[in-house]
Amino acid sequence: MRCQLTGREPGFGNRVSHSQRKTRRRWNPNVQRKRYFVPSLNRFVTLTLSAKGIKTVDKIGVEAAVARLRAQGENI
Repeated sequence: MRCQLTGREPGFGNRVSHSQRKTRRRWNPNVQRKRYFVPSLNRFVTLTLSAKGIKTVDKIGVEAAVARLRAQGENI
């Protein structure tokens, strides 16, 4: 449940009822598995990305995104 590109993870907090009783909850990021073809590797790679991560790949390109992930030490 973590975006490989942006590092977005679940947020934690309290669910507060009408009577102000507080119980723990989590906000999950919109994480999806997306498959991209990388011409330099001549193969498909599957990335786990948040919605913002998908937009980032669309903006900078899949080659730059893969290079950024490799610089972070991510195994692709």
